[in-house]
Amino acid sequence: MHPSLAMVPSTAVRCDAQTSPTKLLIDGLTKSYGSCAALQPTRLEVQTGEFLTLLGPSGSGKTTLLQMISGLVEPSGGRILIDGQDETRTPVHKRDIGLVFQHYALFPHLTVAENIGFPLRMRGIAKADVARRVAEALELVHLGQLGGRFPKELSGGQQQRVALARCFVYQPSVILMDEPLGALDKKLREHMQYEIRRLHRETGATIIYVTHDQEEALAMSDRICLMNHARIEQIGSPHEIYTRPKTIFAADFIGVSNIFRGRVQHDGNGAAVLVTASGVFRVGDGAPPAQNEAALVVRPEQLELDGEGDNEVSGEVVDTVYAGSETRVLVALRDDATITVRLRRGALPPLLGDRVAVRWRCDAGVLVS
Repeated sequence: MHPSLAMVPSTAVRCDAQTSPTKLLIDGLTKSYGSCAALQPTRLEVQTGEFLTLLGPSGSGKTTLLQMISGLVEPSGGRILIDGQDETRTPVHKRDIGLVFQHYALFPHLTVAENIGFPLRMRGIAKADVARRVAEALELVHLGQLGGRFPKELSGGQQQRVALARCFVYQPSVILMDEPLGALDKKLREHMQYEIRRLHRETGATIIYVTHDQEEALAMSDRICLMNHARIEQIGSPHEIYTRPKTIFAADFIGVSNIFRGRVQHDGNGAAVLVTASGVFRVGDGAPPAQNEAALVVRPEQLELDGEGDNEVSGEVVDTVYAGSETRVLVALRDDATITVRLRRGALPPLLGDRVAVRWRCDAGVLVS
């Protein structure tokens, strides 16, 4: 029997994927509909207590993967192992998995407490234990005084918290969340991101979270599994995915990037450079062989207006975007490309039409091929 929520230590920390045991193993999983591959052969390990986000555009395969883990969709091939046990053909209602959807799927005729207690009653838990665990779950999501209300009497954020409590209350082996915050406004969504992170820390649950929102993935995850064209594009920590993208797609999808495409050459000193329509740029170590096509990725915060650096381009300021915590300057280059510069805090933005020089260090960019 699972321990009660009250027995789970509140000092749980972010998962260390190097030391935690494997909770979920996806081994060569694939799904096809006729000649269309919804998921190419995929291998993925999720560690106990990890918060892993499946991120990608529509049609990338992330929801298909989640549905196969849950048992809602049958794989065309491969295996799903939970705690080392093959669950590939186990019916959805017999898998020890919790589901949280974008639309809360609360029973309108049941109170908040009855909604939360529903999965416990379905599992034959004693009435006294159900009442205790429901009370603990209500406190966990800060809804202790609302157990007697009906869903229609709650705000959207409160309803989502009830859905979360209903999932956490029976402590499934893995919790799957399919864009659970997609129906909320920005401020409430950010608040619920905090609530889900808090629940993850306090319970130590293993969570697989689907979203197409890159900022949400960066803010919430231990690791991000970036998907594209029905396959995994890159897996890593939010910091790794952002600072060291491995492909042009990863660089372009995560955050704002300035991407210079060109061909690798060597200068008179034998150093690698990238020859592009916008200029010739030093690229540092790890460059591919000469004559190979590649792309240099430089984040807006790595660029400086009229600052110092190994590389330089010049252009005309065509727009400035004030976003409260930052100001972005858009600069049109001679080849009609436009790059984005994030100003340092307190720096005054240039005027529209100003000619500016933009510089960066060669080690500030990432070369992908």
